[in-house]
Amino acid sequence: MQIEFSATKRAQQGTGASRRLRRAGKVPGILYGGDQPAQPIEVDHNVLFHALKQEAFHASILTMKLDGETHKVLLRDYQMHAYKPMVMHVDFQRVSANQKIHMKVPLHFINADVAPGVKLQGGIVSHVMNELDVSCLPADLPEFIEVDLKDLTAGHSLHVSDLKLPKGVEAVLHRGEDPVVATILLPRGATEAELEAGEAAAAGAPATPAAAPAEKK
Repeated sequence: MQIEFSATKRAQQGTGASRRLRRAGKVPGILYGGDQPAQPIEVDHNVLFHALKQEAFHASILTMKLDGETHKVLLRDYQMHAYKPMVMHVDFQRVSANQKIHMKVPLHFINADVAPGVKLQGGIVSHVMNELDVSCLPADLPEFIEVDLKDLTAGHSLHVSDLKLPKGVEAVLHRGEDPVVATILLPRGATEAELEAGEAAAAGAPATPAAAPAEKK
């Protein structure tokens, strides 16, 4: 998704100048990174406020039109008012096409309704992670990463190593780390036979029938 917005170079700085900008419906910000000096900027508040509601605005390469210049940027930080729906400040970072970037990418979970742990065992999906820190070139940055739950059974988990990452994208992890992305919690009161039946069905094997209760004499 191509997202484009406009900004203006900001000449005046300081608390008083920022307060005047906000009263005029503008958000003070900063553009930094690359081989150029940091540039104070201002952005229309309403445009930015609505853009921040889009998931892609937080995890995409953005096109900033700055006084006739075009910059490829990432949203790096923003501050909201403590209790008003108002953006107080925003930070953007320039990106270079040949330099890798670190970015948190949203995770989109699919096929939860057909997962054996849900459909056959009555389990509940728990999203342990909702985003993943990745490293890649700007051109390879995905808008999101799919997490397919179709084979997950109750009591088991999907780890980062189980994800199918797009070409050129690597997860940023500490050495030996493989965190849980999602798990299906065991339903309360589930019997061992029910859990085994669900796992057998997921594997395509016939389930072992539960033993019949003994007749009372």
